[in-house]
Amino acid sequence: MQAVPLRKNRDFVLLQSGQLLSNVGTQVTQIAYPLLVLALTHSPAKAGVVAFARALPLWLFALPAGLAADRFSRKRLMIASDVARTATVTALGVAVLLHHAVFWEIPVVAFVEGAGAALFGGAQMGAMRSVVPRPQLPAATNVLTARTAIVRLAGPPLGGVLFGIGRALPFLADAGSYAASTGSLLAMRTRFEEERERESAPMLHSLLEGIRFLWSSPFLRTIVGIFTLAQIVFPGVSLALVVIARRQGLSGGEIGALVAVFGASLLVGSAIAPFMRTLLPTRALIVLEFWTWAGCALFLVFPSVYVLTASLVPTALAIPTTDSIVWPYQLSLTPDRLVGRATAAVGSLTGATAALGPLVAGLLLANVSARATIGVFAAFGLTMAVWGTLSPAIRAAPTLDEL
Repeated sequence: MQAVPLRKNRDFVLLQSGQLLSNVGTQVTQIAYPLLVLALTHSPAKAGVVAFARALPLWLFALPAGLAADRFSRKRLMIASDVARTATVTALGVAVLLHHAVFWEIPVVAFVEGAGAALFGGAQMGAMRSVVPRPQLPAATNVLTARTAIVRLAGPPLGGVLFGIGRALPFLADAGSYAASTGSLLAMRTRFEEERERESAPMLHSLLEGIRFLWSSPFLRTIVGIFTLAQIVFPGVSLALVVIARRQGLSGGEIGALVAVFGASLLVGSAIAPFMRTLLPTRALIVLEFWTWAGCALFLVFPSVYVLTASLVPTALAIPTTDSIVWPYQLSLTPDRLVGRATAAVGSLTGATAALGPLVAGLLLANVSARATIGVFAAFGLTMAVWGTLSPAIRAAPTLDEL
């Protein structure tokens, strides 16, 4: 029996529509957080602290969230996450609106928002696998990447414009997006998990089972290791771009437009991903992305924020193709009872460095030159490229047909 096309899959469309709105809200505040901190304190280091506070829970709570997703109702966990984030971000928006916001409130709200994202993320991939037939996972992954591209394209300029109109608006819009996501989840009919047997293993054993599963696959553990470095580079360079652009005299709307270039390139990359998978071998496609991460070194020669923005374009073009290979591979190999923990294991291992990236960027920008700051991240990118090129596990990576 032929599978229903994704565009006619009601629950898949509902899931993606809700997440589209939610992710736009997240991107709106992604730029609004540092702009708000810079407006209140004029401190790049404090902007880095807020970005760190938002990213830290993605590492801190990833494994417990994955275990919860494998033991409890994934839909209920996702709804609880959205409701909590709606309440806290609304509170910050109201405080900003009333001119009562103080710095300490911002990292607290950012931390709660990050914790909600960790809980939601632990259940999200299991939900997608439940509503999408396995042969359609590569196409579904392309949709996810296209969604990411759209929100990166629309979110930052919208965040910059809203912040320019009123500092509270980006946060109130983010809260509304979480409420919309809650509505889409409530409307879905598919059960987000298979029937489960009660687990009797000790809690610590269950908590670490996802990590053990990833470690058992040479390809997956290598990919996760390299992506861990990527999670230092991208958040760090993203924060650096905002700070450097502000130092070079750009407005909030102009900064948002620069950040949106990455989203536009992701969208193009999503469109060409199916063609790229037929054009080059799996290993070449994966390694190609790793080499693009060192491109920010161009800023060392031409220290313009526009050059820094342009250096991120090749990476954005390459990411959708790599994602459409790596994520279906992991989801196809992972038993349903471990999907939450395996996904959380990836989030835990990469989230730790994602939290460090903006913190390192903020501290470096406050103490050394912009060139030196970007030079540090370019060195991480070069390390990723060399590691991926020399890795035997990636050299023997399976094709999608073999998968």
